[in-house]
Amino acid sequence: MIEALQLEFLRNAIFAGLLASLLCGVIGTFVVVNRLVFLSGGIAHSAYGGIGLALFLGVPYLIGTMGFTLGAALILAVITMKAKHRSDTIIGVIWAVGMALGIIFIDLTPGYNVDLMSYLFGSILTVSRSDLYQMSVISAVVLFAVNYFYYDLLAMSYDEEFANLRGVPVGLLYPLLLCLVALSIVLIIRVVGLILVMALFTIPPFIAEKYSGSLRTMMLISVLLGALFSLSGLYFSYVFNLTSGASIIMVAAAGFFISTAVDHLFRKRIN
Repeated sequence: MIEALQLEFLRNAIFAGLLASLLCGVIGTFVVVNRLVFLSGGIAHSAYGGIGLALFLGVPYLIGTMGFTLGAALILAVITMKAKHRSDTIIGVIWAVGMALGIIFIDLTPGYNVDLMSYLFGSILTVSRSDLYQMSVISAVVLFAVNYFYYDLLAMSYDEEFANLRGVPVGLLYPLLLCLVALSIVLIIRVVGLILVMALFTIPPFIAEKYSGSLRTMMLISVLLGALFSLSGLYFSYVFNLTSGASIIMVAAAGFFISTAVDHLFRKRIN
């Protein structure tokens, strides 16, 4: 494996995995705490419409997907804030429409020869240096926004009504949070694909929540777990010639089940 690190594409994959782990740990924590997993899944799958639109228009993947996904996030934010009792139905509709639009745009694209599996299940081994630069810039923007609005996001996450009474602009922060989720998803799709993205987005924070006394600690543990899962998944994919995105998720799933089993045994021993 050490000799393999001389290969540029593998080094790029490692850096991409670490960047994805950073975003998953930070933004995924807010997703888990605010119980936005299903909503984030709707945003992730609607990103397929952006992929199809980018192919149809012949624009770079990142631009087309980012614009479409941000639009879907804002639509979901506005609608779910006004009709929370129907949010699951609305999310399902956006989810389906995004996927359908992506397929239609791809059908209308003349002579396309794109490996769509790479978008569905990730293509971390094809990440280039220019992709890393773009990922780094967007990651910096997302992390800056989280740091700047941290205490407001913290208040909204734990008690939305109290945050409103304290003058926290929840009506603006909620769409902002979903936009940050959308940006993160667009980047993480390159690592594990849009079908598997929610696993990497939620498993590390879910495990970290059990061992955290604060939101910052939860983020830190989530980032470390995400990095462990990403690097381990890359290792197994290299050694056993497996799909890298699926390998990363299976390692994360193993961590999830081990954590759940240990927690169950610990509680049983106490009782």
